[in-house]
Amino acid sequence: MTYFRELPDIQYQNFLTDSNSSQSYLQMKNIFLRGKLRDDLQNNFTVFTKYAIAERERPDQIAEKLYGDPGLDWIVITAANITNYQNDLPLTNQQLYDNIESKYGTGKNDIRFYRTTEVKDTNGRLILSAGINVDENYTIPNPDLPGSTLNPVEAISNFEYETELNDKKKTIYVLRPEYVNQYIRDMRDLAAYGINSQFLTPSTIRTENTRNQSP
Repeated sequence: MTYFRELPDIQYQNFLTDSNSSQSYLQMKNIFLRGKLRDDLQNNFTVFTKYAIAERERPDQIAEKLYGDPGLDWIVITAANITNYQNDLPLTNQQLYDNIESKYGTGKNDIRFYRTTEVKDTNGRLILSAGINVDENYTIPNPDLPGSTLNPVEAISNFEYETELNDKKKTIYVLRPEYVNQYIRDMRDLAAYGINSQFLTPSTIRTENTRNQSP
């Protein structure tokens, strides 16, 4: 991941026991900075495209396929708003099955909830949308047979529920290749330090040295 190379540096006072100078500093990356898409790009869906993650496919492999550079996996991750690598990416089929077995055991096929199925009348007009959580005995008037009712309900098991949640993670939005360079430039602008009391260079700041403070 080349993301960390894009982060600026920060020098911390060296408190290690082998430090023999009050002017000794440890230089590291400023991980408190996090790249994000510009607001005007974030809200402009023409700069994104949908991408279906294949079984066992990693962000670096996606970056290689889309941008020709596996080190740009951080662009895939930030554009897709992935903040938790373990929870936001889809499980493999085997991982999913093992997770469900561990979580539910023999109850994996128990009914978790009920939801509506789509209902249209004979003219094709939508009467009821699918996917609304309802009770098992939920009914609506039959649009094509006055005086009768329909029970447009399907049962969703724990297994189906977890599978659907995982399937949703398989589709992400990725940045179109033509906007990658702009995003990298924006990232570098964000990472550049302004002039302040800690400023050393646009890419480096230094924390206060408490050893040099007057008593």
